[in-house]
Amino acid sequence: MGRTARMRGYSVWSLLREGVGGHRGWRPAWRDAAPKAAYDAVIIGGGGHGLATAYYLAKEHGMTNVAVLEKGWLGGGNAARNTTIVRSNYLNDESAAIYDHAMRLWRGLGRELNFNIMMSHRGVLNLAHDDGEMRQLKRRVEANRLNGVDAEWLDAHEVKEFCPPIHIGRDVRYPVLGATLQRSGGVNRHDAVVWGYARAACALGVDIVQHCEVTGIDVRGGVVQGVRTTRGDIKTSKVASVVAGHTSVIADMVGLRLPIESHPLQALVSEPVKPIMPCVVMSNAVHAYCSQSDKGELVIGAGIDPHISYTQRGGFHIIEDEIAALLELFPIFSRMKLMRHWAGTVDVCPDASPIISKTPVKGFYVNGGWGTGGWKATPGSGHVFADLVANDEPNAIAEPYALTRFATGKLVAEHGAAAVAH
Repeated sequence: MGRTARMRGYSVWSLLREGVGGHRGWRPAWRDAAPKAAYDAVIIGGGGHGLATAYYLAKEHGMTNVAVLEKGWLGGGNAARNTTIVRSNYLNDESAAIYDHAMRLWRGLGRELNFNIMMSHRGVLNLAHDDGEMRQLKRRVEANRLNGVDAEWLDAHEVKEFCPPIHIGRDVRYPVLGATLQRSGGVNRHDAVVWGYARAACALGVDIVQHCEVTGIDVRGGVVQGVRTTRGDIKTSKVASVVAGHTSVIADMVGLRLPIESHPLQALVSEPVKPIMPCVVMSNAVHAYCSQSDKGELVIGAGIDPHISYTQRGGFHIIEDEIAALLELFPIFSRMKLMRHWAGTVDVCPDASPIISKTPVKGFYVNGGWGTGGWKATPGSGHVFADLVANDEPNAIAEPYALTRFATGKLVAEHGAAAVAH
C-alpha cells in the first residue's frame, strides 16, 4: 500500500491524516464546472450513459467543448439504483450487437479509464423451469453462438455444480430443469464506473455541471438553439437526452411524444454474509434474480411494477413475490435479514428495446427506453450514441434502434430476454 500511495503522491501517513481530517487535502477527481454560455453539444443526464457519451465524444470524435448537465449529483439517478448485472445473451441479432459491443468495452474499461470498476466476470445463469422454457433458452444459446456471444446449456446437476447453494429438487412449484450460462457475464461497481467516466471525460476537457436542471429547450424553426437551466441559458446546436426514466419529460420540451412508459423498478439487499453466491442467478418464471456484492450483501431484484409512475416507490407485493420465489431457489437464505430497499424509474418501449435516435427536431437526440437492461449497455450505449451525436447519422449497431421503427413496424422484440429486471 505504501508504494502505491507514494506513486500517487501520498504516503501512508498522509493517507491516514486525510482519513481523519475529512480528505481536505485531496485533489478532486473531476472539476465541478460552472456552465459556460455556449457549447458544441449539451448532454442532459449525468449517469453512466450520459458520461460515457461525453467521454467518447471527446476521445473518439474530438468534441471537447461539451457539457454534461445533471440536475442532482453524478450517478445519483438510475446509475445508483441498479443491480449492476452485465451480460449480452440476448436473442435477436440487433440486441446481440449492442450488448456484446458493450461487453467488449466492459472487459477493458477499467484499464482504459485507469479506474478500478470492480469488474467481476463470475457468470450469469438464466434458469428454465419447464419444457417450454428449456426450448426457448436452448434456442437463445444457439442464436448467441451464431452471433459470437459466449453461451452454453447446463442441465440441473451442472447448474448445481456451478452454483452450489441453489436447490434443484422437484418438491417446489418451479423446479430447476437447466439453465443457460454466459461465463463472461457478471457484475461491477456502479459508482466506480460513473466516477471513472467522469474523471476521464473531465481530463479531456468536458464540463461536468452538477445541480443544474434543464427546464426547457429552445427550438426555432424545428432546429435546436440551446437549453434553459436553473443556472442560466446555454446556447448549443446539439442536445442529447440521456435521462433514463424521465426521457418523455425532456422530449416533451421539444414537443415530441415518444412510445415510452415509465415504471418503478425495485431492488433490495440483505445483511452481509461471507461469500456464498459464486455467480448471478436469474429466473423469468419466478421473476427474481440474485447476486452477491463484494461487501457480502445479497443483491435481489425482480421485474417492473405494473403501474406507471415517477415516484421511485414500488408496490410491496412485488417484494413479497420475489422473496417467496427466491426462497424456493435458495431455501438456505430463509433466516437472512433484509437490510435496505430502494426503487428507480425506468423507461420501457413496446418492444423492450431502447431508442438511440435523432429526431424530427434537428439537433435533438434521444437515448432512452432501456427498460431494465440499461446498466449492462452503458459503455456500448455511450459509444454508439456519441457516434450519432457527432455525425448526425447512426452507425450499424445503433441504426435498428431509430424512432422510425415504430412507424415501419421493424421492431426489436426482446421480451423473452428482457422480461425480468436485470
